Amino acid sequence: MSQIVKTMEERLAKNFKDSLSKNPHLARYLDNLARKGEELPEYFEQLSREMRYSKEVNILYPVGDPIFIHIKSVKPGERPSYIVIQPTINEKICRIMEIVEELIISKIDESVDFKTVEEHEEVLKKILKNTIKIDGSLKTGDYRIEKKSGYKRIYVNNETYRSLEYQLIMDKIRMGILEPFIRDEYIEDVSCDGVGPIFVEHKIFGSCQSNIVFRDEYELDNFVRKLSERTGRPVTFRNPIVDASLPDGSRINIVFGKDISMKGTNFTIRKFSDKPISIIQIIKYGGISALGAAYLWILLENNMSIWFCGETASGKTTLLRAVCVFINPHYKIISIEDTPEIIVPHDNWVREVTRQSESGSSSIELFDLLKAALRQRPNYIIVGEVRGKEASVAFQAMQTGAPVLATFHAGSVEKLIQRLSGSPIEIPKTYIDILNAVVVQSAVRIPSTGKVERRVLSINEIVGYDPEDNRFDYIELFSWQPSTDLHEFRGEGSSHLLENKIAVMKGIGRRDLKKIYVDLEMRAELLSTLARLNILDYFHIWRVIKYTYNRSVEETLERISLGEKIWEIEEYD
Repeated sequence: MSQIVKTMEERLAKNFKDSLSKNPHLARYLDNLARKGEELPEYFEQLSREMRYSKEVNILYPVGDPIFIHIKSVKPGERPSYIVIQPTINEKICRIMEIVEELIISKIDESVDFKTVEEHEEVLKKILKNTIKIDGSLKTGDYRIEKKSGYKRIYVNNETYRSLEYQLIMDKIRMGILEPFIRDEYIEDVSCDGVGPIFVEHKIFGSCQSNIVFRDEYELDNFVRKLSERTGRPVTFRNPIVDASLPDGSRINIVFGKDISMKGTNFTIRKFSDKPISIIQIIKYGGISALGAAYLWILLENNMSIWFCGETASGKTTLLRAVCVFINPHYKIISIEDTPEIIVPHDNWVREVTRQSESGSSSIELFDLLKAALRQRPNYIIVGEVRGKEASVAFQAMQTGAPVLATFHAGSVEKLIQRLSGSPIEIPKTYIDILNAVVVQSAVRIPSTGKVERRVLSINEIVGYDPEDNRFDYIELFSWQPSTDLHEFRGEGSSHLLENKIAVMKGIGRRDLKKIYVDLEMRAELLSTLARLNILDYFHIWRVIKYTYNRSVEETLERISLGEKIWEIEEYD
């Protein structure tokens, strides 16, 4: 290890020193940078959104031992490099791995049992430990085989052992070369366009080019075949396009072969975590105002149907998942999706997913699941993405009193209505006003920073359809102003839903309509208080919302202002 890296180690936190001692591949990587005269990266345990405004990036962070990520700027105007630092996997290690796999197979029998991925990993590590012994005199990548009492044992040094263990776990249990991207909580999308490097969309640093590369078509096709088999929806030349979910819940789209893709096999992964981004995080990031979120809270509390619209990667599903905490905790919810992305915190939640088959005879579509859901008496139906004929069933559900939340590809209320009333969906225009509200979102460039951010462009109330003028009336209650990056509210007296539907449901007379706006302001104040206190965890917000259902918004706000940490009370899990 060079003196430069030693100096770096001395000035860094103890946990980084431990990482260097446990991970010789990390120390070697830094040492190589120092020998080349390159500036060493700054180490962080966690990243902050403020880093996105840095002109030059050169950082290192862990994504779970033994994997580290180094992100560095290349040239102005070029995407940063995303460098995965992991145990050495070279030709020597691969040759040893072939021998190790043969020895391991001979030791696995029916008595080997496991129920979880973690148990599977422990079993494999135990077998590996009985198969390989450490000999510190050997060089990295060298090995020695001894045969005693009919058993073969292979001897390697400690670093080679770590590399073999890592590769075995990655290939047999985890996600192989994709594992670093899956572990990295800051990655939104993973994209392989064909032979060549994998690209990632980083939550902080945007589009980056990784050092993980597919060198030829055979390697890429073979990897994708194995990957698709693990999803339960294998690709074939007869079925070359697959949408599926990875074990961690991420969504993957695969296009297989050169017949339909000029550059050959490609795939895209859209990551979703088990813990959704909370509505308070979205408020703090500027995606929606506290008042806009409070408005959605009132609508959801009063069984209104809301559709979240926008283009691809505009944040529709993220916001839908975040606002589900506002639904009554005692409600029965049914979610229906092609690939499971929706997460709700409610106990009484039925999660249904479509099924595809090559023949089509045993396929279950969104349309089928939605029809079945109507017979299950849900309080809320959530459709992951409405695209076709299932829209007619969704409107039937709303007409029978079952509110529906859904995402939909449309950039405005007008485009939403055009798509719903046009082919192939063909919802009668007189039915569309059964949909109460439409949230329109987009990824926009903020003038003040030049960065692309997700923003709710508008929250709209559908008022009705005038058949004589063939015109829809809707109110744009909230709108985003690009010049100030603020969300404007049209103000008291402007809401059709609050005054003509929700006020009536609450027994509020025309003279007392101000009460409904006072309630709106109080909810916004509660959400703003949580944001000010930096209470960001999704399930902490869920506890607070459950408390308000058991008490009131006013009491919840009062208790929090007195210093009571309601979000820490497990009673509200």
